[in-house]
Amino acid sequence: MPLPDIIADGAIIPSLRAESKTHLLKELAARAAALTGRAADEIFTTLSERENLGSTGAGGGIAIPHGKLPKLPRVFGLFARLEKPVDFDSIDGQPVDLVFTLLAPEGAGADHLKALSRIARLTRDPANVQKLRAARDEATLRVLLAQSPATHAA
Repeated sequence: MPLPDIIADGAIIPSLRAESKTHLLKELAARAAALTGRAADEIFTTLSERENLGSTGAGGGIAIPHGKLPKLPRVFGLFARLEKPVDFDSIDGQPVDLVFTLLAPEGAGADHLKALSRIARLTRDPANVQKLRAARDEATLRVLLAQSPATHAA
């Protein structure tokens, strides 16, 4: 599942301001609501409930908050580059400045996992992460996300 297929126009935020993890999740929920037609409160609750199970701060300044929503028509992605890193209770204790948000239909197990895997492959390469941090506009970020590594699994 290529990232450009799930990250719609307007779903890339090159410079997002957030003061805390909660504020960040609320901002992401509001942006996702505008793009999906779902209520921001519903999205925020879904993301928060997932965070309560364990932080989605993956380390290295990257977080992948995600959750499933009933009757969502497809997997939906949002990418944000933060103006200033925020504490996200990450596994390595580092603050987060790159955030990939994924929302999936309740029954989208395989597609959801494929999207998470795609993000993990992209962010595993320090050169890719550095390029994402250096990019300052939506068009550049979209190109970088589209060039994410292809799967090597058959």
